[in-house]
Amino acid sequence: MDRLDNTVRPYAWGSTTAIPQLLGVEPTGEPQAEMWMGAHPGAPSRTDRGTLVDVIAAAPEKELGAVAVAKFGPRLPFLLKILAAGAPLSLQVHPDLEQAKEGYEEEERRGVPVDAPHRNYKDANHKPELICALTEFDGLCGFRDPRQTADLLDGLGVDSLKPYVDLLRAHPEDAALREVLTAVLTADPEEMARTVAEATAACSRLGGAYAPYADVAHHYPGDPGVIAAMLLNHVRLQPGEALYLGAGIPHAYLDGLGVEIMANSDNVLRCGLTPKHIDVPELLRIVRFEPSDPGVLRPEASPDGEEVYETPIDEFRLSRYVLPEGGTPHDLTRATPQILLCTAGSVRTGEHELRPGQSVFVSAGEKAEVSGPGTLFRATVVA
Repeated sequence: MDRLDNTVRPYAWGSTTAIPQLLGVEPTGEPQAEMWMGAHPGAPSRTDRGTLVDVIAAAPEKELGAVAVAKFGPRLPFLLKILAAGAPLSLQVHPDLEQAKEGYEEEERRGVPVDAPHRNYKDANHKPELICALTEFDGLCGFRDPRQTADLLDGLGVDSLKPYVDLLRAHPEDAALREVLTAVLTADPEEMARTVAEATAACSRLGGAYAPYADVAHHYPGDPGVIAAMLLNHVRLQPGEALYLGAGIPHAYLDGLGVEIMANSDNVLRCGLTPKHIDVPELLRIVRFEPSDPGVLRPEASPDGEEVYETPIDEFRLSRYVLPEGGTPHDLTRATPQILLCTAGSVRTGEHELRPGQSVFVSAGEKAEVSGPGTLFRATVVA
């Protein structure tokens, strides 16, 4: 069992206080957005045996188990994070596995450098993800019913939004959503900036259901993504609640601290709220233009105390244990690789005492007993 030393990524949207507070350390004054736990080559966790990438590469079947290697290849198929949003992230979607393979092969064929700012596909993998709130957590997820969005936009009283209102009241719904998003992202930049400014003023004045979008606009003045964001459901998670984000679902995290797990991929297509490249034709190919409920997940409890967040994919499986003081130790030994993360209290696992924000990697088949008092997240695969 390897204690992990993890990298914190200082993205501009990160909170300056949430991760330091979790870790019990003084803030640096700089944003601390994500702490990565896993074997992603961009920031692999470090162990006494080397980076987790090196540890797994030296003996894939020993570390991951034969079944996981046969199913996913000789690499850890998930990346676990603590995510701390102090400002909205970019509005984005992720491709499905077939789209990722096609897009990656096409850009490779055209010789687009993998680190080019206009490159869409950094790898050939999909990127489903799950975010579980540790604090109250705000986000945008999936298209709202177009008629409800039409009413929301109409209530702003902005004349330049009237064509979008009319489109959203038309049928079929998927065509209406596609037309509006296309129009927003391809509009004249100066005209759209004026529309966004008027909409922002109205959102700030009206508050209520408009308040989240006023905050988005505060961080991204004049950005077309502000109007695109208003097409989406706003959701507020309570601690312990989660969102699963599959392929093609537009989303953005706005504020809060959470545990995030995803397939080990970097593939992101952006829709707005960013200075980065937006490939509108490719984006429109990937987005699923269908209204949907955000689908807040609550964990399913098993008799042994494991609370599982059920998802439809196999690359990751996230669960939680709330361990009482003096309780019987739980045997978490499993034939697949695991990362165990403490988020509250104190958790004993093997020879390691984990405090909030600390984690260990457990090789496939390695003995893993845990006891509290504390909260422990368990990341593994379905194999």
